[in-house]
Amino acid sequence: MRYILHSDCNSFYASVECLYRPEIRNKPVAVSGNADDRHGIILTKNQIAKNFGVKTGEAIWQARQKCPELVTVPPNFPLYKRFSKMTREIYGEYSEKVEPFGLDEAWLDISGRDMNFQKAKAIAEEIRGRIKYELGITVSIGVSFNKIFAKLGSDYKKPDAVTVITDKNYKYIVWPLPVENLLFVGPATKKKLNNMGIYTIGNLANCPLDTLVSVFGKNGNLLNQFANGSDKASVAFSISHQDVKSIGNSTTTYRDLKTVEDIKIVAFVLSDSVARRLREQNLKAWVVGVSIRENNLNSFTRQRKLSIPTDITEEIAENAIDLFLKNKGETPLRSIGISLSELIPSDTPVQMSFFCNAKNNNRLHNLDCAVDSLKKRFGSYCVQPAVMLNDPRLSGFNPKDDHTIHPVGYFTKYI
Repeated sequence: MRYILHSDCNSFYASVECLYRPEIRNKPVAVSGNADDRHGIILTKNQIAKNFGVKTGEAIWQARQKCPELVTVPPNFPLYKRFSKMTREIYGEYSEKVEPFGLDEAWLDISGRDMNFQKAKAIAEEIRGRIKYELGITVSIGVSFNKIFAKLGSDYKKPDAVTVITDKNYKYIVWPLPVENLLFVGPATKKKLNNMGIYTIGNLANCPLDTLVSVFGKNGNLLNQFANGSDKASVAFSISHQDVKSIGNSTTTYRDLKTVEDIKIVAFVLSDSVARRLREQNLKAWVVGVSIRENNLNSFTRQRKLSIPTDITEEIAENAIDLFLKNKGETPLRSIGISLSELIPSDTPVQMSFFCNAKNNNRLHNLDCAVDSLKKRFGSYCVQPAVMLNDPRLSGFNPKDDHTIHPVGYFTKYI
């Protein structure tokens, strides 16, 4: 039997802000983007704002309709990273298998020969108490025999609570829950499941596997495993031991992107960011991907495998821009993103393409490294392609240092 904890910092960003700003602790508080730059989305809210019905992901104006007295503060990611690191240091005292899921969540595998659910709950309560006393924020912790149910447990009772889901009680606790409570059952999957008459996790667990596979393909197997508690995914070792799976940045622009030049400006900023992060970690990428969100909120992704892996900014930008232009319709774009995947160490031997100009690639790589050195000393804006000067406000953001941190994709373990 495995014993796995999932710890979730309650209203993490808002809790840290209230800790550092005593004057707003007893007020409804939300951490949000800048409404003037169209980043006016609620990132997280405290319990008081939640009681007014304020929801993560909604626009600030919508939140203020529910709660006129809402206090909004901008995100401070360096501070949140520091608190995230401190929580993980506490987790690390109980297990070397600590797998972060974003800044505010983590799984811990505390399995051992003499472990049982009573002892596992006691450890979870100890961790909960320590974080509250030592850091001044609260966590909710789920205790279970697999990662999926541990995650459900941390969501089951909030804030500042521990929920135990065992192999004996999971049908009573988990199965009555709405199917969308299951990890990665998003709106589209929920709609498909509801159309099949599946509304609860129990409905999903009892749906014939063949039916799920016919609708969802190989992900039908995962849904069946998740609902029945048969997921066997292991908790990875601490993030410092994990391989980087992908590198990416995205942005919502202050105005819609309507022209080729608009797309080029933002694409060069994003390409510079992801390429610099590649080179810092001595990696190259086989695949360039783009994400596109139109101003009608329709979104999609596209990707391309390269003939040889690269860490060159110009090459990444050219491929990304080509993907954007080939897949962009007539609708203006609200936000775009660039990601790099299938990463390998820079010194990995690869078969060169017949059409590859190795000498020119080395020259571009050395040029990029020289520019990286300048930007490290004098800031990200000291050297820029001329196209960025056409609209300084459109190019005037620094995704490498200011990007929002998102969870690592869970399904990368299966696909």
